[in-house]
Amino acid sequence: MQITLLPQRRQIELDGRRRVADILRHLGLLPGTVMVIRGDSLMCDSDLIEADDAIEIRNVISGG
Repeated sequence: MQITLLPQRRQIELDGRRRVADILRHLGLLPGTVMVIRGDSLMCDSDLIEADDAIEIRNVISGG
């Protein structure tokens, strides 16, 4: 799978099919601090990402 980390625009490739939670754990990211997006869909921790998918992982930014 092709992973793009934003806003850094860093590209990472991982082999195989994995759950979102496993991808985040592998990358050392905390689930509440990022959003995982496939196409136009926001993915949940339990969703499966296929080996041929492309996803974006974006930092969550909050403001007041």
